[in-house]
Amino acid sequence: MRQLTTRASVLFSLGAAVSLAACADTDTDGEEVEGVQAPGSNEDWIRECGTEDHDEVTAAAVQAEVDAYVTAHKYDAIRNVTGGTINVYWHVINNGSATANGNIPDSQITSQISVLNAAYASTGWQFNLTAVDRTTNASWYTCAGGTCETQLKNALRRGTADDLNIYSNNMGGGLLGWATFPSSYAGNPTNDGVMVLYSSLPGGTAAPYNLGDTATHEVGHWMGLYHTFQGGCAKNVNGGDGVSDTPAEKSPAFGCPVGRNSCANISGNDPITNFMDYTDDSCMDRFSTGQDTRMDSLFTTYRFNR
Repeated sequence: MRQLTTRASVLFSLGAAVSLAACADTDTDGEEVEGVQAPGSNEDWIRECGTEDHDEVTAAAVQAEVDAYVTAHKYDAIRNVTGGTINVYWHVINNGSATANGNIPDSQITSQISVLNAAYASTGWQFNLTAVDRTTNASWYTCAGGTCETQLKNALRRGTADDLNIYSNNMGGGLLGWATFPSSYAGNPTNDGVMVLYSSLPGGTAAPYNLGDTATHEVGHWMGLYHTFQGGCAKNVNGGDGVSDTPAEKSPAFGCPVGRNSCANISGNDPITNFMDYTDDSCMDRFSTGQDTRMDSLFTTYRFNR
């Protein structure tokens, strides 16, 4: 059974509350497509993004809705979720029985869940692998969005808004993965979830993105986070990513450029170790306190008990 922590229950306990082609694109349903170009072999992956997540108008509208909802329910114990365990339904889409055809073993999926739990431990969120199913389908195996994505999700998705569905395949086009934002769920519930390149899981071949943090990054979007570089150097009160404690960043960071400061007139070096940047998996190791708060509020507004 899912266990969720609410702000109210915390008070009582104290004694009493949208990887990898050439871009990351957001469609009209709020789906985030992460991109990275592979010019040669898997060892040549480089992260690159050519677009923003939600535009400013959409982001502002989402934030206003979240603020209003959280304020209206701030004293409601079952409506102010600050952490808990999320059920995960994993859908392996392959083109044959071999691992090289995307039929990743259960042990690799278990390792990926461990990576997620380590990454999100400081936020109070954890992930429980509830079920794994396997589908052999050549067109779904190389699906990179569109009709095939609709078909596979209509056939495979399980659970409700607060259940995480992860689909692994060999999407092609250099893509590592994509995710849907919480605010998109009500308009298209079946489309909700995360898709990842099977070789980006721990032990996969998509080096340097094979330690499992493609999934960490995409689940961050599923929980409501934008890229750290959203908005560039035009940082407002809550940051271009809606979070005040992630330093402004002019553009995505690649590799692990320690000391990079792409917005020299704004305090703070670029957040290259943040899971929502585009650095190598080995460089990423944290979410900020503000990102934790944002995930809580987005989950509360759009996912909890939906």
